[in-house]
Amino acid sequence: MRGWLAARSLSRDLPAPVDNHGGWRVDTGGAIERRRYLFATPGPGLTTLLGSIDAPGIFVKLCADAATFRALLPPGWTITDANCMMVPDRPVAAAPVLPMDYRLSVTRRGAVMHAVITTDDGAAAASGYAAQHDGIFVYDRIVVGDAHRRRGLGRALMLALGAQADPAARQVLTATQMGAALYATLGWRVYAPYTTATIG
Repeated sequence: MRGWLAARSLSRDLPAPVDNHGGWRVDTGGAIERRRYLFATPGPGLTTLLGSIDAPGIFVKLCADAATFRALLPPGWTITDANCMMVPDRPVAAAPVLPMDYRLSVTRRGAVMHAVITTDDGAAAASGYAAQHDGIFVYDRIVVGDAHRRRGLGRALMLALGAQADPAARQVLTATQMGAALYATLGWRVYAPYTTATIG
């Protein structure tokens, strides 16, 4: 979990996670999310942290289902997302295939990769990031525009980014319910639920 969070922070130019309350903290500094915490399991540190937060903008994430997390939350807290963390079970090794009117490019800046799919006229259709850190390779912000879905672009992004991974690295991602269905076709399986809560 810490390795995933560290690589994700690298992908987004955020500070590295630090140990905090038995989990990890990242000071994201955004307008909506000022800080995030990640916990692999519930524990006394999580309970203490939740009780100490009294303002919105701080997101706490736990590898548990929504019902389990909801039972731990103080009054005033809301579950915002109930997603999942996934790892490859039988990764598909194949070259990305695109419809004829699309183009794909991958750029690399240090340990961070950025894949972009555009139409022939240069309009953005899909994009995604990946980063590798300390033996963990993460996929991040995989997005396909509404007008370009169901054409294999998400699959092409994943395959193009995955080709950049060190073969020995452990690959990890978080997914919405919709995304998990796509990743399952690429040989991924659910590793753990991943639920987010905040005040408000």
